This record gives sequence, C-alpha cells and structure tokens, in this order.
Amino acid sequence: MDAGPAGSADADAELVAAATRDDLAAFEVLVSRHEKRIVNIAYRITGDYEDACEVAQDSFVSAFRNLKHFRGEARFSTWLTSIAMNQARNRLKQVRTRRSREPVSLDDPILTDDGAMMRDPPSQSPSALESMEKRDVQRAVQDCISGLEAEFREVLVLRDIQGYAYDEIGKVLKVREGTVKSRIFRARGAMKDCLKKLMGYL
Repeated sequence: MDAGPAGSADADAELVAAATRDDLAAFEVLVSRHEKRIVNIAYRITGDYEDACEVAQDSFVSAFRNLKHFRGEARFSTWLTSIAMNQARNRLKQVRTRRSREPVSLDDPILTDDGAMMRDPPSQSPSALESMEKRDVQRAVQDCISGLEAEFREVLVLRDIQGYAYDEIGKVLKVREGTVKSRIFRARGAMKDCLKKLMGYL
C-alpha cells in the first residue's frame, strides 16, 4: 500500500497541512501519491474501469473540499479511502439503476476487456490462448468479487488486494475489528466457492 510506511504518512501530513493553506501543488502531489491505489480500489468495487476513474476523480474533489475538516485522527490515506468507498458505493447504485432501465439488444457486438468490438474469432496461437486464459482468470476473479455482497466485497478488496491492516479497515468502514475479521473469513469462503464453480479452481 503506497502510504503504509510511517515516513510516507508523515509526508502526507506535511502535504495536507500545506494543502489546507490553499497550496494546490501540495494537493496535486497527494493525488499523484494515492491516485493509482484509489482507482484500483474503485475498480474492484465497481467492476468497471471508467466508473473507477470517475470515482477516483470525485473522491479527490470531495477530499479537497473537505480537507479543512480532516483532523488527523486517522492517516490521510485511511480518510481518503473512506471517501472513495462511499463514492464507489454511490456510483454502483447509480450504474445498477441506469442499467436496469436500459434495453438489451441481442445484436450488440461482443466487446473485449478493453472495450474494443470483437468482430473476428480470436487467434488460436499458444501465446494468444495463454493471454486469453489469463484474462479469463482475471475476469473470473473480478466477477466473483463483484458478486459478493457489498460488506464482504469491501473488506476483501481492502485486506486481500490492498493489504490494509484489520484495524485500519475498521476505521475505513467504521466497524469493529472483530467484524472485519468475520467478514473477511466469509468473503474468502464465498470467493473460493465462486471460483470453484466458474473455473474449477481450488
């Protein structure tokens, strides 16, 4: 996790102090330090890269607007992650509502993982097959994550993908550490069952 070490947290604190004095350059540094991690978290929660980028952008805008309310009771990275989680939840609700209203056409072209239209059958060369298998695994993992109930998906992303400590996850989600551990246990079990069903793994 980018802001894990104490030195990194101290650097964040200095940048936050400068940013609260309307130092935009300092806030831009904060964005560059945390953007990749926030986008990754948002992607794992929403399952869509474009949505994740918008969530990250909205999170940083919200963080900047509320920076003067940040009291330093938790690390800046923890506070920012909490904002991002809320933004991701809201985005997910919006997307699900929108998609439930959109008609589905059976004539729509198949899209590849990067959003390009797939017109011809993929190459059957060994390297192409290996690449397809890797994408299949990645997609299966993300599908299983997306299929988890929100409370389990969130702890799994924060713990097993981002490497947050249990107590820090508790601060982000505002739940007790014991609750975090219980949810992670159940999330891992659900992931194992899902991957077994989709891929025959484990």
